[in-house]
Amino acid sequence: MSETIQRETEVSSGETLVDVENLKTYYEDGGLLSDEPVKAVDDVTLHIERGETLGLVGESGCGKTTLGRTLVQLESATAGTVEFDGTDVTKLSGSELKNWRRNAQIVFQDPESSLNDRMTVGEIIREPLDVHDWKSPRERRQRVRELLETVGLREEHYYRYPHQFSGGQRQRVGIARALALSPEFIVLDEPVSALDVSVQAKILNLLEELQNEFGLTYLFIAHDLSVVRHICDRVAVMYLGNIMEVGPAEELFADPANPYTHALLSAIPEADPQSDKERITLRGTPPSPRDPPTGCPFSTRCPAKIRPEKYRDTDDELWERIEVFREVLRERDRAERSLSERARALIGMDTRFSDVDEMHEELFGDVAVPPSIQEQLDAVEEHLRDNDEAGAIDLLREEFGSECDTETPAHHEVSAAGRTSLCHRHKDEHEEPAEFFTHTVFGEQ
Repeated sequence: MSETIQRETEVSSGETLVDVENLKTYYEDGGLLSDEPVKAVDDVTLHIERGETLGLVGESGCGKTTLGRTLVQLESATAGTVEFDGTDVTKLSGSELKNWRRNAQIVFQDPESSLNDRMTVGEIIREPLDVHDWKSPRERRQRVRELLETVGLREEHYYRYPHQFSGGQRQRVGIARALALSPEFIVLDEPVSALDVSVQAKILNLLEELQNEFGLTYLFIAHDLSVVRHICDRVAVMYLGNIMEVGPAEELFADPANPYTHALLSAIPEADPQSDKERITLRGTPPSPRDPPTGCPFSTRCPAKIRPEKYRDTDDELWERIEVFREVLRERDRAERSLSERARALIGMDTRFSDVDEMHEELFGDVAVPPSIQEQLDAVEEHLRDNDEAGAIDLLREEFGSECDTETPAHHEVSAAGRTSLCHRHKDEHEEPAEFFTHTVFGEQ
């Protein structure tokens, strides 16, 4: 088998197999001082065509695995629908759900922890056949031997245990287990990220060969964008539980539309050490999925965020400091204060939330602040001295916020191929993200 990753001719039929509408998966385990749910998947809408590979990319913790697990009903949806061949599987239960599971399987990220070390490889692959009472025991054993050969293992491996195999071989066992019941749809949850680079290409080629042979449909979750570009027909970019952009892989990589996609793709390393490629560096970390931003999910880190009209000409460095100030206050406001800190605040004692002057000096001490802006900052800091973080945040949003902070953007169609992007900048009255980055980050070409 060649170790070079070659993308075969597109096998998608154009017929929708998996149709996801307004899907939400929340975890309702509130903390001691907060009862807000973790919004792991937040209003996702997408479709997967029969026979295609849809890539799902994004930062760690953005909800990729939860979305994949929800599609195969290993997690329960809070709201929305997942239609598989016209059937809403979120409504299935009992024997109906069990019967449906024949059609949808998952290959897990870690081949070490996803296989039971107390079972032989044959028993592991045979388990789905046993659970579904597939034919006779003799036919099941024969089916397992056929599957071992299909994934590039040998018949004598039947009686060996997982610890006797390499990482790549263990992942082949996981793939064989997923194929046991001849499913139509398989979620591949970072199937090669735990493997050596020398083994990754072999597994990826195996997955492509199996797709071509059995007409499989894949959701391919990954961090390695170069791999995604090679093997996926379409790509969905995820951030904080939301799909930011989705469309044909080559088109998305060649001409990204969403600001987050621009930032993500700019992080792909260049093989040329002399390359002067500019990288879009995002400030801070993603917000907590327990407390996502009110407007656009990317608004707290977006380098192309729309400014209010009267601040369009404000110095870029000063504006960046203001945005950092806003995010610091968001973090402070949602930080769970200890009971002793709450008591200290009630009786007027200093707390770790009282360092207003120090924070002002650190953020604005070395930049020129116009009087009109300084007046607004003074009012904000007065709220902070009164331990009113919420009031300070509201004042900052009213003065320096835009539609990015207050309105959830729509999914705008950005190409003839049906690619969509979640961003206010696609409205006619605004500059497109690509144009914005051309004269800011990348410079005029």
